Amino acid sequence: MKIISMKTFTGRNIYSHKPVVKMLLDLEDIHDKTTVDFKMFNKRLLELFPNLVQHHCGLGKHGGFVERILEGTFFGHVIEHVILELQVILGYDVYFGKTRLHQEPSLYNVVFEYQNETVAVECAVQAIHIVEGIMKTQYVNTSNIIYDLRKIQEKSELGPSSKAIYEEAKRRGIPVRRLGEDSLLELGYGKYARFVQAALTDATSGIAIDLSCNKELTKQILMENNIPVPIGAIANSLDDAIVIADEIGYPVVLKPLNGNQGKGVVLNINTPEELEENYRIPTDYNNQVIVEKYVTGRDYRVLVINDKVCAVAERKVPEIVGNGIHTIRELVNIENNNELRGYGHEKPLTKIRLDRIALNYLERFGLHEHSVPALGQVIKLRENGNISTGGSARECTDEIHPDNIAIAINAARAIGLDIAGIDITSSDISQPMKDNGGAIIEVNAVPGLRMHLHPSEGNSINVAADILDYLYPDGTPYSVPILAITGTNGKTTTTRMVAHTLCVSGKKVGMASSSGIYIDKNCVLKGDNTGPKSARNILNSKDIDAAVLEVARGGIVKRGLGYDLADVGVILNIGDDHIGQDGIDTREDLAFVKSLVVEAVKPEGYSVLNADDPMVEYFMSRACGSIILFSRNPLNRVLIQHIEQGHTAMYTQDHHIFLCEKGEHTKLIDVSSIPITFDGNLECNIENVLAAASALYAMHTPVDMIKHGLRTFIPDIQMNPGRFNIFEIGNKKVMIDYGHNINGYKEVGKFISKLNVSRSIGVIGVPGDRSNEQIISIGAKCAELFEKVYIKEDKDLRERNPGEVAYLLHQGLLSADFNPDNIQVIPCEVEALRTAISESEDGDFITLLYEDLDPVVSLITELQNEELSKLELSLTS
Repeated sequence: MKIISMKTFTGRNIYSHKPVVKMLLDLEDIHDKTTVDFKMFNKRLLELFPNLVQHHCGLGKHGGFVERILEGTFFGHVIEHVILELQVILGYDVYFGKTRLHQEPSLYNVVFEYQNETVAVECAVQAIHIVEGIMKTQYVNTSNIIYDLRKIQEKSELGPSSKAIYEEAKRRGIPVRRLGEDSLLELGYGKYARFVQAALTDATSGIAIDLSCNKELTKQILMENNIPVPIGAIANSLDDAIVIADEIGYPVVLKPLNGNQGKGVVLNINTPEELEENYRIPTDYNNQVIVEKYVTGRDYRVLVINDKVCAVAERKVPEIVGNGIHTIRELVNIENNNELRGYGHEKPLTKIRLDRIALNYLERFGLHEHSVPALGQVIKLRENGNISTGGSARECTDEIHPDNIAIAINAARAIGLDIAGIDITSSDISQPMKDNGGAIIEVNAVPGLRMHLHPSEGNSINVAADILDYLYPDGTPYSVPILAITGTNGKTTTTRMVAHTLCVSGKKVGMASSSGIYIDKNCVLKGDNTGPKSARNILNSKDIDAAVLEVARGGIVKRGLGYDLADVGVILNIGDDHIGQDGIDTREDLAFVKSLVVEAVKPEGYSVLNADDPMVEYFMSRACGSIILFSRNPLNRVLIQHIEQGHTAMYTQDHHIFLCEKGEHTKLIDVSSIPITFDGNLECNIENVLAAASALYAMHTPVDMIKHGLRTFIPDIQMNPGRFNIFEIGNKKVMIDYGHNINGYKEVGKFISKLNVSRSIGVIGVPGDRSNEQIISIGAKCAELFEKVYIKEDKDLRERNPGEVAYLLHQGLLSADFNPDNIQVIPCEVEALRTAISESEDGDFITLLYEDLDPVVSLITELQNEELSKLELSLTS
């Protein structure tokens, strides 16, 4: 077996609404083998992974997977379940998997859910090694494999603070994603997006962070605000430190000028000899060392969020209890095997370190790491209780005295921190510091949340919720409105129409479409931008009030959606495009792919559907939120049933668009007053108008503003470039459109038939990824539409040979008895159009179904200027 490729879907996708990995796996020479073809395979697999008996598999019941392997199942299926089980062993709550044949005889797509991408990918690699090892009757050391996976997990997992915020955001429905491989999170969309890393938010100023890191400046500012702090000074050498200690009196504390997590801090130094012995410890972190008076008492951490004390914890030093048998080192190792202790931040407690600080501390009491404590003897291993060095925490939020609350809040304000960890030493936090000699020892800009989330004693405090309450106070939006539009035909026009209307209503709109990304009407990136990356680009913009996203099939299939949930999802129609690609073999398959757009709608949102599309009832069965139907036929059965049930709909009747809500029918607008319908002659744009109006209504756009937007959206090269744009060149007319399938050509034909043109000329082409049959049928259709045809080819041949598409179109024309003398093949699009115009006569109507818009428009502008020059010359002569 070997892995051909792996692709990650980070958001909602056609396989699952949860993140998945899609692995292309080659079973090679075992493609025709099953689990019963290898003696003892099933027994050994279940011995290694007994919990596989809980996997339901496709049978939908406990033990379903075991039944399958006992019957004999293929090995791609086995790999899928081993990947999932490895992740479950590591603590991930994952269930979804699917394995399907990709290409005969041996290529399979194995899709599996994940929560940590790095870990999931490695689980896939290890699953193959495990299964191959079992097949070859080799020894498989799953303990070592799990150990190695846990090391990867430790390095790649979010820290506990960021993870808690991530999970709380998910619970609240706030879009959240991890940026990069660190613990930086992005919350929300558009102008409501926020960044947070652990307890550090995007509102925290850099100056405040720098101040908090400089312990001496922090003390100075706190003193100026009458906040109790220990006296001390900065030493630049050992001699300086001894002088300062003599002046302030022992015991003293040594700490690096800049530091965090208690690194390099040595407490309770009582003699010059101890000071000299420990002075090098803080200098490992900074050459300048703070020497300050040691304040006796308990070690408390007070978490302040937005001028509110949200949690208080007493930090306790790491300790072990002797048994009269084991050494201190052995007792530490035993305690470190506690399942609550892990490396770094992976678990509630961190493994205890016997580092230089701990060993020096033991020496003060005549102990060393090989000493054997007596039965019941408590051995403290260091002076401070930092969680990162093995300490523990007792939750004591209800104990803090109101005076101490005020001091902690004032300390955070003085430094300028919105979130701060205030370290207090006091004999009792329930008593005012002014009465018991307590003091603030440190102010932390990025306080760890773990001690509050997972205290060793007491109840957990959900401080992640407090942070999100601060970032998004009650009633504050976390996302701009999102409107997503998909379908086969009309996506771009509908997207532009909706964005235009929202713009004229005063909103700053981000629009992703087949022509580019636009922020507040300005194109920031040209080209086809209908995939998930483009959606994320829009939603990352802090300048937008609303997002209008054109969503194409390719992006959905290849990468899923670029957003979590939309306020409005629109499906215009389903055609035969792309049948035979990416596993889409039928129109139903394509409908399944497109339906993701209406499945990913907020419960309070809307799904907008075309009642005239044959797949509408299928879409209605999958759509989320409320459903709005639109139709060009007021007698449509599905529409009538929808209206009778009291739901919202839009439809056309007697050349007007009507809105029906709760049984009340209201005339909205005259179709002929909407420019892109060309006085009601362009039927496909009437459908697009209905979709746009329905979507805007779902977005709670006022009806008068909807009408204004529709009336001011012009079908010209500025507002709707490349979609039924008509130009005059002398006494000839040229229309350009992006008709790329049989339905597009049919709509062009219907429109031309209503214009009563003297002669219709076509410059035609088809993308090469259409089937031969589709291309031939388009050629045959053109025989009905045009009296003369120029066949061109796209620059992007899409794996076709040069001339292949042109030949198929030519065959299609001939199959419909089109006069071969009226056919010319000119592969270059611009040259084909130039020839068609030059050979045409006054009154002719030339239609180009283009591939590349800009060169075509440049040619038309050039020819218009030539005509204008001729006219000016004739007038002057």
